[in-house]
Amino acid sequence: MAEASSNPAPPAADPAVDSPAVDAEGAEGEGPSKKALKKAEAKAKKEAEKARRAAERAATAAASAPPPAEDLAKDNYGQETHETKLSDDATKLNLKTIGEEHLGKTVQLRAWIQNSRMQGAKMVFVELRPEGNWTIQGIVAANQEGAPVSKQMVKYCGAITPESFVVVEAVVQKPLEPVKSCKVSHYELHITKLYLHAKAPEMLGMTLAASNRPVANFSDESAPVEEGVEKLSIAPAGETAVPAASMLTHLDCIVMHKRAPVQQAIADIRIAVKDLFREFLKSKGFKEFEAPCLIGAASEGGANVFRLPYFNTEAFLAQSPQFYKQIEIAGGRKRVMCIGPVFRAEQSNTPRHMTEFTGLDIEMEIDQSYEEVREMLESVLLHIFRGIRERCAEEVELVRSVYPSEEFLLPEPGKEVRLTFAEGQKLLREEGPEEYRNVRDDEDMSTPQEKALGALIKKKFNTDFYVLDKFPESARPFYAKADERDPSVTNAYDFFMRGQEILSGGQRINDPDELEARIRQKGIDPQSLKEYVDIFRQAGVPAHGGGGIGLDRVVAWYLQLPSVHLAAYYPRTPKRLTP
Repeated sequence: MAEASSNPAPPAADPAVDSPAVDAEGAEGEGPSKKALKKAEAKAKKEAEKARRAAERAATAAASAPPPAEDLAKDNYGQETHETKLSDDATKLNLKTIGEEHLGKTVQLRAWIQNSRMQGAKMVFVELRPEGNWTIQGIVAANQEGAPVSKQMVKYCGAITPESFVVVEAVVQKPLEPVKSCKVSHYELHITKLYLHAKAPEMLGMTLAASNRPVANFSDESAPVEEGVEKLSIAPAGETAVPAASMLTHLDCIVMHKRAPVQQAIADIRIAVKDLFREFLKSKGFKEFEAPCLIGAASEGGANVFRLPYFNTEAFLAQSPQFYKQIEIAGGRKRVMCIGPVFRAEQSNTPRHMTEFTGLDIEMEIDQSYEEVREMLESVLLHIFRGIRERCAEEVELVRSVYPSEEFLLPEPGKEVRLTFAEGQKLLREEGPEEYRNVRDDEDMSTPQEKALGALIKKKFNTDFYVLDKFPESARPFYAKADERDPSVTNAYDFFMRGQEILSGGQRINDPDELEARIRQKGIDPQSLKEYVDIFRQAGVPAHGGGGIGLDRVVAWYLQLPSVHLAAYYPRTPKRLTP
């Protein structure tokens, strides 16, 4: 329409071209009359004048309109660069130590945006998470002046994708009411600067909410797909309807898996277990060493080892640091310990097994009896369990909020439960399930037997931790020392948590001739273990013993997790080698 145009009107149409062939004033075929031509000309002039006046009005309005509002906060937000400026006097904030002394002060925080919520065009609430489950509410609110926060800044901050990493500068204030959605509930941050350090994708492979829910499925098989969507279990009625992902999804989305507060709590407990192990044994005179992972012979003479080419020969991944602990004792160390990876090439696709796990190992010289070693191992584990309870109460509570469990029961001091293997089998025969009425004392226990015995011991002795001693000779490796009074059993033991084994150990054979005889008895070629046997021929080696604790199992069974895989940083199974 002419009124809407700021351009001059087009010239009048040529009557000879555009006028109709029949005019009311003229005859057919004779063209327009003079009267019609004058009328058309007058109309065209009128339209041109109308368009001119409209253009003038538009120009006048544009000249009198205020200029577009300048973004006075433009330097306070956006992508972080080398030119980004933060206040020199701002304090770097640690949410774990935030307190009244921070009120009214300007602070800096580097964190992930966990959630954001727009409140109109002038305000956005953001949840900031610098680590673990430590979160605090931040508020980005525009004021009338548009500085230090403008509407444009609010819009920008509200559009940042969750799990992006940001740098903020803010003033610490008290909220009107405690912020229930954040761990830090009695303080909030009034943000004056926010810079995007690393942007998260629009669509996450797994959300933080899903990663912090119980794993739905621990199978190594790929989950079925229906219409392009992975089948995920849904939260029970009454709970937040956040899908629970499978372990495959967790490991395929390893970054979000590790960001989950529950996984960070498990990892922190794992670290505490190693610290407790070290500190106790160091106080008892143990020296730490590193055992190799690459070895030249199968460490226990079995077939379940990983073989790999090694230049012009063959190497193996160590099943245990066993032999190297013994070399340390033979070399003059009285007490040694080591922490390191252990490899088992077993097709065990269960929640209890991994092909690589972390071992906590000790070996020590025996003075009078192998029971000295057994009691040392018992003491270090009790120290670990009590230490977890004291040092990791908050982490344990967090894990239990996702994976509910009962309190781990410990025996009273002086009332530790130690049964012989035969006594354990007898208890199963007399008080256990019907299928164990005929278990024998000369054959090893199955996993279901161990769990059934654990339930009986808990009921009878009110403890989740106990020792089975004097395992039958047939159930122990070639280096296990036989009981001198009863050679059918060994000076060897297993330790249990909640009915599941977490340690094996015992006294070792330290006489080379006796050792070689046992190797032959077990059907192993002595030549395959010649270097090991020769250690005991080089010099006299004192009686010694030790044991290996599965770190992953200690953490998993203490927390009563549904799978040991949750306790590992990067679980390895027969079907999983990534990430």
